[in-house]
Amino acid sequence: MQKEKRKVGAFDIRNVIGILLGFYGVVLVLMGLVADPEFAKTGGINANLIAGIGLIVVAAVFLLWAWLRPLVVQRAPGEEPRA
Repeated sequence: MQKEKRKVGAFDIRNVIGILLGFYGVVLVLMGLVADPEFAKTGGINANLIAGIGLIVVAAVFLLWAWLRPLVVQRAPGEEPRA
């Protein structure tokens, strides 16, 4: 009898990390575009905007990684497939 395999999907930690990083990245990008950039404190760069873009890029990498290489687990003996 051959064991069936299934993907873990939403329970993959890479999805959770990617969503959280993406959310915080969007918040930082919005703050970088709307709020006072305070160039005197950051040496002439918009730190919120740069950090937000970086977080969005890292979030995209995590989500792409989870989509291209999903975790596959074997179905336990006697476990019925879900509908």
